[in-house]
Amino acid sequence: MNKKDIFIGMLVGLIANGIGLFFAANLLGRGDDFVMVIKAAANEGFLGKLISLGAILNLIAFFIFIRKKQDYRARGVLLITVFIAVFTFVFKLF
Repeated sequence: MNKKDIFIGMLVGLIANGIGLFFAANLLGRGDDFVMVIKAAANEGFLGKLISLGAILNLIAFFIFIRKKQDYRARGVLLITVFIAVFTFVFKLF
């Protein structure tokens, strides 16, 4: 049961990050097309920052799981958040 809950938490973390990325791109992109904003962010070198802004929704999901005493799901969200942080760090190096 614990591995299943961690996987569910990781899935929720990925979905929350994707939704947060979409909102951040629409907010900072001033209404431009999502794909166009992502391409422009990649060309200008701030895609990692945009992805990190998207991870803010993971914080909300994490605290919801903690409040509901679903610690293993919260652990999954935390794992995805750490993975995203490492990914953006490595992405920035290259």
